[in-house]
Amino acid sequence: MKKRVLIISAGVGTGHIKAAEALEKSFAADGRVAEVINNDALQYTNKLFQEFHSGFYTSLVRSAPNFLGWWYKTSDEPWYTDSMRHMIDRLNTKPLVRFIREFDPHITVCTHSMPAGIISHLIASQQLQAHLSIVVTDLDFHAKWLSRAFHRYFVAIDETRAHLEMLGIPRERITVSGIPIDPVFQRPVNRAEERLRLGLHPEKPVLLLSAGALGLGPTEFMAERMLNLSSDAQTVVVCGHNDELKQRILRLVDSRSARFKVLGYTEEMHKLMKMADIFIGKPGGMTTSEAIACGLPICVVSPIPGQEERNSDHLLEEGIAVKCNDLTTLPFKLERLLEDPDRLSRMKANALRFAKPAASTTIVDTLLEDRLPALSLTKSQQAAIALAAGPESQRRSYIAGPVPYNTFKFRKQQ
Repeated sequence: MKKRVLIISAGVGTGHIKAAEALEKSFAADGRVAEVINNDALQYTNKLFQEFHSGFYTSLVRSAPNFLGWWYKTSDEPWYTDSMRHMIDRLNTKPLVRFIREFDPHITVCTHSMPAGIISHLIASQQLQAHLSIVVTDLDFHAKWLSRAFHRYFVAIDETRAHLEMLGIPRERITVSGIPIDPVFQRPVNRAEERLRLGLHPEKPVLLLSAGALGLGPTEFMAERMLNLSSDAQTVVVCGHNDELKQRILRLVDSRSARFKVLGYTEEMHKLMKMADIFIGKPGGMTTSEAIACGLPICVVSPIPGQEERNSDHLLEEGIAVKCNDLTTLPFKLERLLEDPDRLSRMKANALRFAKPAASTTIVDTLLEDRLPALSLTKSQQAAIALAAGPESQRRSYIAGPVPYNTFKFRKQQ
């Protein structure tokens, strides 16, 4: 029987949405699927709720990133604020619940923790019989992704699977798929042709400076610093949807326009990444996965404290990236790399080894063949997860009656 598939994300940043879009393409191309719907959960909520989740997050990224880092660390404990958060979510997502129950999917895939919590509740309360899988969109796993009822987790790296196993999640429920990116990143690109198309010299090195889809971060300052590069490197600056930023940078580099190409939002990031020699930007989960799929060494700048800093740690540990802590030293960092082609080659090889460009296909194939029943956590099992997470979670005992994590067992959902 062909499957009805529901993919649900949330428009908080862009990574969750792009991961969902990648999965939609892979499901739609599979003959075992009858229908696939990809929805943003926030579109089924009121304006205030949307603004709290999306607008508030964006404003904090702009003005208070250190607060985000503090909250990321503080809340990274199993079930911390979980009951209150899910209660608020359920009160504000009744139209979403109605849609899910009316569509009655065989398979649900969540690329954000908020809709995952909604569907988990529906399964645990026997209001929905669908298969629930949760796709984690960063390299690390934050406790907010934990669900009380689920079928499977898809994670980016082996270390994250090890973390979940130590919490007590059965190994067979965790697939190391990578973060799903658009299948277009698997297509070959002629580097010389793409450089010529943009008016760049086909043999001189190319630096790709990205402000992300939203055009955030100190991109203008970085472009100004890069005017001081003594090498003959060429720079492509991608400003995303921020047209004001694009115009400011165009004015800034006007006298060096032969060495700089300034773009707005583009659907051709796969071509830009495959023709570039170094990527310069923030290490979001999606951006990181796209870059390493292209074998592109990364210069990490201004990571958001919390998940992006943790992404950065993995990239540095794997020999894929360098990190620029002071933007005044950006030209120095880049020139050191450009002067060492052997190091760049090693970084490229490390990126390709670490990459999982077929993540969306892996997820689709796994789910269409999956026969695992749902798992529902009892109170004692939730307490075991909190105990396994470490001393901080043990001090804040949110669930009574902790038990040793090595006695952890799941109860099958009937």
